[in-house]
Amino acid sequence: MRGEADAPAGGWRVHGTSTTGYRHRRDRLPCQDAWGQWQNADGLVLVVADGAGSAAYAAEGARQAVDLARRVFLPLATPWERQPDAGARKRALAGAFADVREMFLRWCGADPGPFATTLTVVVASDGWLGQLSVGDGLVLLRTDGLRGAGSYHVLPQPRSLGEYVNETVFVGSPGALEQVRVDCVRDDGVDGVLLSTDGLTNALLKRNPSGPPLPHDAFVGRLFDRLGDPAYDHDAEERWLSAFLASDQITRVTGDDKTLLWAVRT
Repeated sequence: MRGEADAPAGGWRVHGTSTTGYRHRRDRLPCQDAWGQWQNADGLVLVVADGAGSAAYAAEGARQAVDLARRVFLPLATPWERQPDAGARKRALAGAFADVREMFLRWCGADPGPFATTLTVVVASDGWLGQLSVGDGLVLLRTDGLRGAGSYHVLPQPRSLGEYVNETVFVGSPGALEQVRVDCVRDDGVDGVLLSTDGLTNALLKRNPSGPPLPHDAFVGRLFDRLGDPAYDHDAEERWLSAFLASDQITRVTGDDKTLLWAVRT
């Protein structure tokens, strides 16, 4: 699914793309990922959703979750100075997810299973950034990239409370409200953010023997540098990225649908 136009948004340039995984292409199935980006006068909301491969209407569920998130989270994109309280910001994000989930369950009807989808949301405005994630989406930040080389950071992902470590929680799962991950980052230096579905985790992260995975700085940095280039061209970027995501380098490590959505301050 393609989201809103990839135009500068409130001081940010945004690019998003989804690619159908080779397993879905082989089986003649559509991409089950969705993404969207929206702006108001103060900030930006970025959303990605990954429909469960085993769910009959996963693509529809992902699109609906993204659309609901747009309506609910956009009013939270306000500068830090309007609510300089990390706890209050986190409670607002958690409350917004509860609203999204309630509307999603009403839309699904009696059984949300056929519409199962993950959801990852970033709200960005001056002085802070909020993340909310249920499932296995990924969020990376760039700090101080406008002042030099910049550094890259992986935001924590929700931990699984299921029987298996790789068990995914969905928006409609019974324990979603307890397992959703909410973070508030208070940092004036954040000038880039990237969201992805789990199909690109192995491309974006590298193993870290002493702790959590780390960003693949070369790949992540290249994405941000290309998007921030004054000569950036949407169509050229889309051609390059589509070719890269379909390359043997990527398909060797994942057959899943793949979505990237990232933004840089301009």
